[in-house]
Amino acid sequence: MLRSRILVVDDEPSVTGALGLILVELGHQVESAKSVGEATSLLKGPAYDLVFTDLRLPDASGIDLLTHIKSDTPDTEVILMTAHGSLDITIEAIKRGAFYYIEKPFTPHQVTMLVERALQFETFKRENRSLKSALMSEGDEFGIIGRHPKMQQIHAIIRTAAPSEASVLIEGESGTGKELIAAAFHFQSPRAQRPFTRINCAAIPQELIESELFGYRKGAFTGADRDKRGLIEATAGGTLLLDEIAEMPVHLQTKLLRVLQEKKLRRLGDELEISVDFRLVSSTNRDTAQMIQEGMLRKDLYFRISTIKVKAPPLRERLDDVPLLAERFLRHYSEKYNSRIREISTSAFALLMRYDWPGNVRELESVIEHAVLFATEDKLTPECLPEQLHTGQAGEFLCVIPPYMKMEEIEREAIAQTLERTGGNVKKTAQILNYHRPTLYRKMKKFGLRGGADRENQAEPTTRLAMPRDSQ
Repeated sequence: MLRSRILVVDDEPSVTGALGLILVELGHQVESAKSVGEATSLLKGPAYDLVFTDLRLPDASGIDLLTHIKSDTPDTEVILMTAHGSLDITIEAIKRGAFYYIEKPFTPHQVTMLVERALQFETFKRENRSLKSALMSEGDEFGIIGRHPKMQQIHAIIRTAAPSEASVLIEGESGTGKELIAAAFHFQSPRAQRPFTRINCAAIPQELIESELFGYRKGAFTGADRDKRGLIEATAGGTLLLDEIAEMPVHLQTKLLRVLQEKKLRRLGDELEISVDFRLVSSTNRDTAQMIQEGMLRKDLYFRISTIKVKAPPLRERLDDVPLLAERFLRHYSEKYNSRIREISTSAFALLMRYDWPGNVRELESVIEHAVLFATEDKLTPECLPEQLHTGQAGEFLCVIPPYMKMEEIEREAIAQTLERTGGNVKKTAQILNYHRPTLYRKMKKFGLRGGADRENQAEPTTRLAMPRDSQ
């Protein structure tokens, strides 16, 4: 558990002292106050992660303090303490935003469990807020950058299916943005204000996945010295993302299927079932049909988790989106490293467009970060791009056309640049472009271009093609 700042508010020194000892032993920084006024003064400083407050204090009630905390620092979790417990007070405290309510006297075990749960919930909220902020700052729909038809199809699926309760399966190679898609399903759903819990089934040892997902009771196995709720239970009305779900052991797939069907789970070592409320979003970078055939993924679980299927396309299938992504990453890392770089040279852009991106969007982001760090000019050039882009064999294009240009715009640009390179010589331009001269004159008139002595007056093209002779 990470070190957190905790405030204990009670006018009984025995309570603040006992709680302080328990919390310090758990590794937290603890401060105490004897009244609402004293607590309010402390709350003006750096924010606390958690506050324990007695319900009855000399100058006001704990619920008054709770209201003040939630008004000023809504992310701070609050646990109320009292020796006079009642259901009415509990309901009122929860309505005002309390995380939980505990009656005196309490045991160290109860305190440990409550602190763990409250801080875990606070962490979930903070991570979700950061991710939501990152998504919104991207400026594209749902924070998923891409104008390619395959990406537009994903946008349409999210708009349609996110408000539902249907399970979602996201397939795609590593680095294609599967977690961003999963986050979009969460933040566009009615569950957006609840936790968005993520677990990578391939990153956790198989013998630990069950306890991480389903939790356990004290004594369930060696080392289980306390009760612990699992991530399914901790999701508490939110969305659970199981990344690389096919890496989950088959016997746990059976247990997960039962939880999905009945919305109940049993912790390890427990006899009682607990009702759970969550939406499942799964992802995998492997071929699900092959995994089912090989017995790695249960067919019945596959049908249960794939009510909505989304295929995240690899970057090589949507190269038109490379400029959009590259420019976004350039802005981000230029700001991060306080760099003056604001553009990508045409020749560097050509290399980005010729590469087939086996690492997908994640690799593109890494390449741009590398280039920003090693750039020696005020723009990104081929020299600051990593070696793999210079040796890549994909896409032997003679020139690179910026995305979303119409054929008429491409033709105008080709004529304008050829006129410029021939010094405005219409005859040479016609020969290079294989136009009859009358045809070229008609097109020049149409596009507002002039040659010969009038070259200085010809319209300046607004967009440049990356041509092989570019000297950048």
